[in-house]
Amino acid sequence: MPAPGPIPATARRRPGGPRTAGSPVLRAAWLGGTLLLTLGALPVVVALAPAAGAAPGETLGGLLFLGSSVHVAGTGWFYSVPEVRRHIGTRRRRYVAAPLALVAGTAVLAASIPQRPFELLLLPYFGWQFFHFQKQNLGLAALASSGYGSGLLRPGERRAVTVAGIAGIAGLLAHPALLRLADVPRLGPLFPLAAAGYALAVGYGVVQLMRRAPEDRRATAGGLYLMTLLFFLPVFVFQSPYAAVAGLTLAHGGQYLLIVGLVAGGGGGPRRTRLASLAVLLGVGLVLGTVLETASHLGSGGAPARAVYGAYLGANMAHFVVDAGLWRLREDFPRGFLARRLPYLVRTG
Repeated sequence: MPAPGPIPATARRRPGGPRTAGSPVLRAAWLGGTLLLTLGALPVVVALAPAAGAAPGETLGGLLFLGSSVHVAGTGWFYSVPEVRRHIGTRRRRYVAAPLALVAGTAVLAASIPQRPFELLLLPYFGWQFFHFQKQNLGLAALASSGYGSGLLRPGERRAVTVAGIAGIAGLLAHPALLRLADVPRLGPLFPLAAAGYALAVGYGVVQLMRRAPEDRRATAGGLYLMTLLFFLPVFVFQSPYAAVAGLTLAHGGQYLLIVGLVAGGGGGPRRTRLASLAVLLGVGLVLGTVLETASHLGSGGAPARAVYGAYLGANMAHFVVDAGLWRLREDFPRGFLARRLPYLVRTG
């Protein structure tokens, strides 16, 4: 889920006017759940991490299945919603052609390039993936700021979150072993530069937050904003791939499944309809997630297996592209759709 972006003036809250509609209980549940899933991911993966070289146990493997494959597959739920499909019909290049091209293109690429050179191509893929993570964090911070009446995120606040994410990504790419890329050269000298940039971005973000007027510096929204700044801290603290990376994956997937679950079950209407929508989300996530999970382990096989693995990577990139459009609140349809489903977070006037 990318950052909502600037909201048109007609949709901005007027001073003294209404902030958001909907249930404060649901708003608090979303905020508390997001913080718990994000902050709890690191100790969970550290506690459950296997010994070096061993496969994760059933519990950790199941959690990573949910946070990785199921969360990516959950994007497919949007294609089951009639009003979203009508919108997709007006944007076929983004929502149909681009995803299919990514899946097919990476399948052909993975099957035709030897494994070791292909690992070099995984570096930009991982860069895009973790930038997608931070765009979702930025979007969550913006929703919290809007939902709790703190106004829009300021340009400096957005800049700090973005730069912190870029620095975190640079730190990861400097130590490809954290990404389990054994045949990619390590760029050790880049790591201290990335750490310094990250520290500066976090400090700048804190300063920007403190420059808000007291009435716009609410602990609820501010806490989630600080979480976005500190999201990549494990990259600079831990040497274990599980502590440094798996926790980020689990946190990101948990955030996404929570808010998409609220979207699927929201919007008013008959309770039976909302439960059916949640059931579709669960079914799509588990079925497609199982397919993706199976494909994710085929990267070291022959050409046919590697083609399936490439298609898996393409499906992940398709998830980045689709989400970048469906959560773009600067556009009329995403803003209206989410305001109807999440009135306690997205304002319409």
